[in-house]
Amino acid sequence: VLFNTPGAGTPGGNTLVIRIQPDEGISLRMVSKIPGNNLRLEPVKMDFHYATSFGKASPEAYERLLLDAISGDATLFARRDEVEEAWKFIDHIERAWHASDNPPPMAEFIAGSWGPREADRLLAQDGNEWRRL
Repeated sequence: VLFNTPGAGTPGGNTLVIRIQPDEGISLRMVSKIPGNNLRLEPVKMDFHYATSFGKASPEAYERLLLDAISGDATLFARRDEVEEAWKFIDHIERAWHASDNPPPMAEFIAGSWGPREADRLLAQDGNEWRRL
């Protein structure tokens, strides 16, 4: 999400980018003052890639999931009680939704899309926007 998009003629805003598979990593792009007496700004980037830092790419998501399941490592799996507690929230919301005489329309998230237009409007009302890849 981009907050407070800079105006024309400015060097750009600071951006924290968290990347997920297949190119996991994190980048911080910011505007920095060039050392010296003059006020000169320049965009700089700090970048971390798992593959670059560790010499190999992370396994694919399902590859890791299957390997953990086969080896009995439940570290990244939700326990049954956690799942049941989480569904209590969803069940409560769903019951209230169906009990309403005039429920608001449900925003649709079409597979392969950037998400519902309502998400864009929600951010835009405060002058923000999604960062497009």
